[in-house]
Amino acid sequence: MSSQENPGSDPADAKAPEPAKGLRGLATTIKRLPANTIGALWILQAAFLFTVMTALIKLVGDGLTVFQILAIRQAIMVAIVAPKIVPNLPGSLATRRPGLQAARIVFASTAMLCGFTAIIHMPLADATALGFSKTFFVTVFAILFLGEQVGRHRWGATIVGFIGVLVMLRPDGEGLIDPYALMAIVGAAAAGMVMIILRILTRTDAPVTILTYQATFVGLIMAIPAYLTWQTPTFDQWVLLGLIGVVSWAAQMSNIQAFRAGEATAIASLDYTRLLYATLFGAFLFGHWPSVETLVGAVIIIAASLYTVRREAIHGKALTRHAEGRGYNS
Repeated sequence: MSSQENPGSDPADAKAPEPAKGLRGLATTIKRLPANTIGALWILQAAFLFTVMTALIKLVGDGLTVFQILAIRQAIMVAIVAPKIVPNLPGSLATRRPGLQAARIVFASTAMLCGFTAIIHMPLADATALGFSKTFFVTVFAILFLGEQVGRHRWGATIVGFIGVLVMLRPDGEGLIDPYALMAIVGAAAAGMVMIILRILTRTDAPVTILTYQATFVGLIMAIPAYLTWQTPTFDQWVLLGLIGVVSWAAQMSNIQAFRAGEATAIASLDYTRLLYATLFGAFLFGHWPSVETLVGAVIIIAASLYTVRREAIHGKALTRHAEGRGYNS
């Protein structure tokens, strides 16, 4: 019987795909894309989520201490990854490099504490751009601690990058520098050390061991100052804190998926879309438009960072884009 003979049937309904089939078809289409395209989609998502995380931290940071924010964030992330961690206990705590694990926890805590404090007190675009200076600290630390040989090209890029940082720091008429900008730089340096330590730890320790130490002990370190400075969150603040934990986990997972799928040199430049997101969020949520100095310094930092990544690719290195090493200070 034709649709004209059956008034109860609708040709449009007959052609409409079921939602489940539509989603499966989309997933199948994505899987057929080139690996670097999939990686690019993941890193764009990660960059957006990292920026959402920083905006949420800035919003809730008006009424709560950074220690509370970090302690609750880590607790939520531990709860999310617990199904992966708990079945491996106590074996997942077995490490051949306990000293390095402890150092990584200290540097990761420092990176997050300084970086998130800068985010709360600075315009988002400024804090985000200064966080990108991590790349240049990685180069310096790789020479000092890994014995890497760095040629004049990477040295040049590192020096140019730090010039971009100086442009952004812009001392006032009395030669004073914004202390929160300095905290952003300290956070970037600490995050650079985390990446160097990760490079060494991955030679001896399993990923689940590294994840267990990171997820558990950073939260424990923050728990004591969080308790001493505790201010009972309002309902809205609890919602924001919950979102920070979930979005942080989703951002890090998206980032890891990005670098598993695509080549670092092919997708690294898309990470800097965070500056665009941060500029828009800062303008529309907080009324902060970036200054000329911020834009000029950010362009210098990003250009030098991308050149450094390119030189790493030429020499077969992958330090500045370790999949597990982002998100500590921004």
